[in-house]
Amino acid sequence: MKSEHLPLLNSVSAPAVHPDASRAVVSVLRPDFDADAYVGQLWTVPLGQDLTHPDFNDPDQRPRRLTRGFRDTAPDFSPDGRALGFLRAAADGKPQLFVVEAAGGEPQLLTEAPLGVSSFTWSPDSRSILFSARTPDEGRYGSVDGVSAGSEDARLITDFQYRMNGVGYTADKPLQLFILEVPQLDAEPKVAPAGRALKALGTAADPAENAAGLLPAAKQLTTAPADHNGAGFSADGGTIFFTAALHDGRDTDLVSGIYALPVTGGQPQAVVPANAGRQSISAVRQSADGQWLFFLAQDLGASGLDFVARNTALYAMPAAGGHATALSDAEALDLSGGSRLELRGGAGAMVLNNARGTVELHEFVATGGHTVLLEGNRVVTGAAEGGGTLVVSFSDSTTAGDVAVLERGQVRRLTDFSAQLRSVAGISEPQELTLASADGYPVHGWLVKPAGPGPHPVLLNIHGGPFAQFGVALFDEAQVYAGAGYAVLMCNPRGSAGYGQAHGRSIKERMGTVDMQDVLAFLDGAVGKFEDLDAANVGIMGGSYGGYLTAWTISHDHRFRAAIVERGFLDPVSFTGSSDIGWFFGGEYTGPAAEQMAAQSPMARVQHVRTPSLVIHSEEDLRCPVEQGQRYFTALKQQGVETGFLVFPGENHELSRSGTPHHRKQRFDEILKWWARYLPSASNPAPQP
Repeated sequence: MKSEHLPLLNSVSAPAVHPDASRAVVSVLRPDFDADAYVGQLWTVPLGQDLTHPDFNDPDQRPRRLTRGFRDTAPDFSPDGRALGFLRAAADGKPQLFVVEAAGGEPQLLTEAPLGVSSFTWSPDSRSILFSARTPDEGRYGSVDGVSAGSEDARLITDFQYRMNGVGYTADKPLQLFILEVPQLDAEPKVAPAGRALKALGTAADPAENAAGLLPAAKQLTTAPADHNGAGFSADGGTIFFTAALHDGRDTDLVSGIYALPVTGGQPQAVVPANAGRQSISAVRQSADGQWLFFLAQDLGASGLDFVARNTALYAMPAAGGHATALSDAEALDLSGGSRLELRGGAGAMVLNNARGTVELHEFVATGGHTVLLEGNRVVTGAAEGGGTLVVSFSDSTTAGDVAVLERGQVRRLTDFSAQLRSVAGISEPQELTLASADGYPVHGWLVKPAGPGPHPVLLNIHGGPFAQFGVALFDEAQVYAGAGYAVLMCNPRGSAGYGQAHGRSIKERMGTVDMQDVLAFLDGAVGKFEDLDAANVGIMGGSYGGYLTAWTISHDHRFRAAIVERGFLDPVSFTGSSDIGWFFGGEYTGPAAEQMAAQSPMARVQHVRTPSLVIHSEEDLRCPVEQGQRYFTALKQQGVETGFLVFPGENHELSRSGTPHHRKQRFDEILKWWARYLPSASNPAPQP
């Protein structure tokens, strides 16, 4: 794969399944160089087909594009199956809510939220839609004509939590909940008054207000200055459940809770289990039979801040109140693979579990019972059931996203959205490895080799997080580097997710210890095991926490020909005041004392670095602010280390995953130029003098 193949990466949303089980609908998005944006539409996928069946070429049984918007996402059928809701964004606009008749027709616009609609859900009777949208304070974000961002009033900050990477300031645009009645889809469309009719309305007539009057009226249900997340209806449609941090002292902890609100409006009421501890609750859903509340939560310890490597567990409590029961083992399972609970049966819920580089689909029943519905070498990204048919979206080593029906634990694949990628770009299959660390601890990971005989120069790639995982799914980074002639090593050292809480918490107040030991042992074990890996020509790279561990490692180990330190957590001291999560993150991972931070800080050891190092950062990164990269680059340059500072305007911490297509391609090209200079390969030769 090469950087120019990025537009062939088709990602697939969670499926929406029609109640009659005839079809599913997914959103398929891809980077587009011409638009320099992510474009895509909704696709309808008949569920009776089989990718391997001879009749798969029957046009009536093949997946087909259903909509033709610029960017159409988040499809969801109404419970009665008559309508399909989705979000649509124009090339220069925010996503708005649309509905279209399930049988086909012209989509109807339902909202004009100034900052766009974030998510939505149908009422059980299909008559209403609940949606969330960031709601700007008066005078901000274009809410007053002529007042640009540079002309807005000053902000007086008094809280720790006031910014978020990818969002910016949050207190002046909280995520609020709204409800609207869905219009008759077959009714004659309204038209705006014009000509004589507009004149008859008088001089006070506002064309913009008249246009807005063509849309159904949306009622705002929440007003608190906080984000209201994951909202959904009760089984009878009379109550809305959501998660939020509305408690006293919410600015000094990470705690969030469950709240209930009548659909008619009023004050949200906290829903607190009788045995509640201090938790961060990320999703809530009432069971289909109305008897239970399911919720996903992380325990945060007595401080409400101890988030380090806390696995997400599934709980159930009686809808009428009482004790909550943990349905999953928080030590063994991490159910943070998805942000939504999907219901199944009267008292069941489906969740996604991070497991050793895969993501599995599990089902739990509130009254007892646990089934692993789908496991194996894939990453499940979504699941839904309709008419007794269970549909999943997934990625694996050969696809960036596809759709399948799940039958008795086996997948019947319905789509092949990565066929062109495999045909044009070629895909290198990852080889799974488990190698011993210096103390005998097993380190699990993968090797992605380039085509052709060795010896191949080696890139040791370190993931971010640190409580995250490399996985089995197709990874554009590894494919591009393998396509350029490099053998790519990726592992999940202690500190990573997917191997239990003890594995993840191994580096709490011990960053740069067993994690560095594990990645170096994985490198040593791999080059010792495979003769076609060139142990004398090795580079190291990583982003975020991976940037941290790269910078930390090259201050201890000087074997590497070159390094790339990207969007790194490089100085815990300055990170505390500059990062959106700095007020708690560094103190929990390194420990709060100054001597602890210094003992685990790459900046405190920068004088030991001799490895040529490219520093990559984004100007709008609020997670690991650009000052981290600026100061590290400057320190390297001051002491004569060969270095460069590649900084991307208009991008945030997510550049490598969701940055503009142009910048993502440029990033790959500049990375390969750096490796060509210090670690050339046959396919990525050194530049000519």
